[in-house]
Amino acid sequence: MKAALRLYAGPVARRHLAQHGLSAKDVRVIQAAAGGPKGLILGPLDRFLFGEWLPHGQQPIDLVGASIGAWRMATACLRNPVPAFARLEHDYIHQDYQPEPGRSRPTAAQVSHAFAQGLQSHYGGRLEEVLSHPRYRLHVMTTRGRGVLHRDGPWRTPVGYAGAYLTNLVHRHAMGHWLERVVFSSRDGVATAALPFDTHDYPSQQVPLSEDNFMSAVQASCSIPFVLQAVHDIAGAPRGAYWDGGISDYHLHLDTRAVDGLVLYPHFQQHVVPGWLDKALRWRHAFTPFLDQVLVLAPSAEWVARLPNGKLPDRTDFTRYAKDFSTRVKVWTQATSMAQQLADEFSDWLQKPDLSRVEPL
Repeated sequence: MKAALRLYAGPVARRHLAQHGLSAKDVRVIQAAAGGPKGLILGPLDRFLFGEWLPHGQQPIDLVGASIGAWRMATACLRNPVPAFARLEHDYIHQDYQPEPGRSRPTAAQVSHAFAQGLQSHYGGRLEEVLSHPRYRLHVMTTRGRGVLHRDGPWRTPVGYAGAYLTNLVHRHAMGHWLERVVFSSRDGVATAALPFDTHDYPSQQVPLSEDNFMSAVQASCSIPFVLQAVHDIAGAPRGAYWDGGISDYHLHLDTRAVDGLVLYPHFQQHVVPGWLDKALRWRHAFTPFLDQVLVLAPSAEWVARLPNGKLPDRTDFTRYAKDFSTRVKVWTQATSMAQQLADEFSDWLQKPDLSRVEPL
């Protein structure tokens, strides 16, 4: 059987692997992308990394996540993360939003309310575990509206996002006129942890992550425009409407060149797309020096083709199985079960690193 896992490295990361191999103590940053249900196939890798491998190191590690990636990285900070990741996977797979009477699809308010209840169930009473982890420093990526997008509304949101889309076609940095990156970061001792990436690439602010704003920040990081409502006026942060962190940083194409070590990136594809609005802009999917120290772990195309429907779980499945909840649960459960092969292959590779399997990122 062909390998399911592929490894892609920037030039600095590849030199490190050639000279030293890879040990848990080499990792200084872990990134986790937005992407909705696609992130489900990373569950077995998460459980292996945080449950078995990373505990062999003692160094602090910055965990950077957007959308489902923020949910995953916050879960990594809980005590006994393996059962917590299993619960996250179960709860995500079993999401079921039935439309209200007279409607063909659930409202944004309905989805937002249900998601907030899910966060409370998952993290309620356990925020101190997340915010005071002895090694992990959590950074939750969100996107804050500016100008007309300062508030979510029936005309403001579509007009503002149309403007953001057109501006982004010209230059990604210029989209900051409409939308800025706001990162909520946990403590490093008594101070807010420094960001593990440079922010010169895009308008950015950093805000301390606390018990007062944790739920709102994670909800905002997962609030897909038009699918969920924006989260307004988060405690301790600039006033305004906050949306999915993937809008500004879809796959976290961040400038991590100053990191003293490696950036490990379990991902569901090779390419690291900068922002949500860049998905169709293929010229922005290419490698840049921002990724010099990054090691990406991603499934092969051949393995993905063997999954149910020949693809990763994604948001279109909510529509595909709108009237067949049990089949969607079955399909997604089968995909996540098959993804154990990714974790097993990475574990095997760590025991006997083979540089010939490491491809250029």
